[in-house]
Amino acid sequence: MAMTQSRARALLLTPAGLWYAAMLLLPLAVVLIFSFGERSAIGGYAPGFTFEQYANLPARFAAFRNTLTLAPVGTVAALVIAYPLAYFLAVKVSPKWKTMLLVLVIVPFWTSILIRSYAWIFLLGGKGIPALLESIGLDDVRLLNTPFAVLVGIVYGYLPLMVFPIYVALEKLDKRLLEAAADLGTPPWRAFLQITLPLSMPGVLTGSMLVFILLMGEFLIPAILGGGKVFFVGNALVDLFLQSRNWAFGSAVAVALVGVMLITVGVYTRLVKRFGASRDDVGLM
Repeated sequence: MAMTQSRARALLLTPAGLWYAAMLLLPLAVVLIFSFGERSAIGGYAPGFTFEQYANLPARFAAFRNTLTLAPVGTVAALVIAYPLAYFLAVKVSPKWKTMLLVLVIVPFWTSILIRSYAWIFLLGGKGIPALLESIGLDDVRLLNTPFAVLVGIVYGYLPLMVFPIYVALEKLDKRLLEAAADLGTPPWRAFLQITLPLSMPGVLTGSMLVFILLMGEFLIPAILGGGKVFFVGNALVDLFLQSRNWAFGSAVAVALVGVMLITVGVYTRLVKRFGASRDDVGLM
């Protein structure tokens, strides 16, 4: 019986395993092999085994610095905006309005990120917000082609991905815990810190991980709102693979980026386990 169940499980997992190997592991293996090669005379890849490409990683320090600065800051900014919104939708809104408001949150995803980014060019350009600020006496305010513009674009573009995991976590919150805390005389702010926030942490961590990983590979928003002055690693990869055709160096940069993401996922996994245990403790209380 056990052997039959093992075979059935293996048969069910085989298609997904083959797909995972073909679509993820194999491309990663090719990139890893390329990263130890060299750039051929006409561009592309030349076989070899050298660590020269990894030694040249500091040449793209600015791209890594911008990515490792704006991606975490953008994630935190999205979290600060998304949590109150998700809390309002999950706890304060009546059921008859909840569906409509959730649809409004996701409506921006119905439009291409390219179009939405170009809309921000007008808003942050000379005839948009800077012109409004100039009318009240604040002259020479430059927003477009700055890290601030990129930050605004990434927060706006990825905010729904932060809202929905937090909303789902808060929606599952047992309201009886809050009622019990109120009956015991616990102030609302303390009940939030001791009950609501810990129980919503899985949603916070999931939303933060979704946004952070996508921002680490972002290239469209920095290219449009950064005006070629705020480079992410994604922009460096586009340049190395499509323009300078230095596939070996581009692969080394990609491997370094994947390494950073693996470390992030490892930290995320530990935090999920930790807050999962904390959630069980709160439930037992």
